[in-house]
Amino acid sequence: AETPEGQACGLVKNLALMACISVGSYSAPVIEFLEEWGLESLEENAHSSTPCTKVFVNGVWMGVHRDPANLVKTIKKLRRKDDISPEVSVVRDIRERELRLYTDAGRVCRPLFIVENQQLVLQKKHIKWLSQGYRDDDGEEFKWEQLVKGGIIELLDAEEEETVMISMTPEDLENSRLQAAGINPYENE
Repeated sequence: AETPEGQACGLVKNLALMACISVGSYSAPVIEFLEEWGLESLEENAHSSTPCTKVFVNGVWMGVHRDPANLVKTIKKLRRKDDISPEVSVVRDIRERELRLYTDAGRVCRPLFIVENQQLVLQKKHIKWLSQGYRDDDGEEFKWEQLVKGGIIELLDAEEEETVMISMTPEDLENSRLQAAGINPYENE
């Protein structure tokens, strides 16, 4: 049986084949980046009436930021370019006005293809390179790691997964594209 019953119940955990466990990375580069990008200390902002978003790194309140949307966009861009670790989790809770960043170990991460401007970033050439063992100018073989570092695949933990839109099939993505264009994809059914 797949699911144990009785005494063994709850002892066996299943992990998806492509899932990975974060090994953790230093939080210092992330904190330095935040300070360069307008993170205000708690003391500076104690008596301010301007609405701000609280910024946490690994559960520690680091300060506040006035433009969280731009900050999240920039951090994700840096993560996709491998300027910061691909395992860094970026969670923006708009309702609570919080931005939570995680660099710690032990988070189960799920690989997902990145979609930008309603288009899948993965192209046929990438699949061809993987299947044919393509090598770049440095002689390095094109593998899974290049998909992650090249901003084609993103590793998301459970908490960040709650804040993004995930398309389960190519048809879902196509329907989303049609709806964005003002066309009802279900009209002819």
